[in-house]
Amino acid sequence: MNLIPKLSFKSPKAIILSLLFSTFFGCPSDDDCTKTIIIPQTYFVGNQSYTNEIEQEVPCDFPEPTEPELIEAPILENFTYEILSFNYSADTGNNTSRLQFEIQLNNHNDFDVAGIPVLTVTTSDLEFSGSYSSNASVPCYTIAANSNCILTYDQEESLNLGLPPASFEIVNVEYIVTD
Repeated sequence: MNLIPKLSFKSPKAIILSLLFSTFFGCPSDDDCTKTIIIPQTYFVGNQSYTNEIEQEVPCDFPEPTEPELIEAPILENFTYEILSFNYSADTGNNTSRLQFEIQLNNHNDFDVAGIPVLTVTTSDLEFSGSYSSNASVPCYTIAANSNCILTYDQEESLNLGLPPASFEIVNVEYIVTD
């Protein structure tokens, strides 16, 4: 004695049961459809642009990005600095101004980091931020995990290019992550 009825797909009962089965246990609805896209991001430090990409899960009908997303530059967390030495001479007596400093940059993270130190400076006329690494003898483009690097800068500039600021002070240092 067979308790399970034989269903033929020709019978209306079999068609209804198979439709119900596929509705409840078949493919997910379009509302559940997702895809992973890559979103390009770009940010600027000075005149240099940097690009990275993030993956994000989105609904299937979400449009693919065509333009990079402009974001704020990522600042290293768990970072400190200490100004070890600083000397600014508006006029050295040799028709030049001179800026010298050593700043210890401390990475308190458990990972190595690549980036650019950015200094915020006030002069007698204005406040601005920028990187001095391109002209530094030790630029600190990388800092090992739980370690430090000493940003070392010593440059003279001709006074023929214009009057230097009467004062120059470093008020903050941040480390912008580039990789």
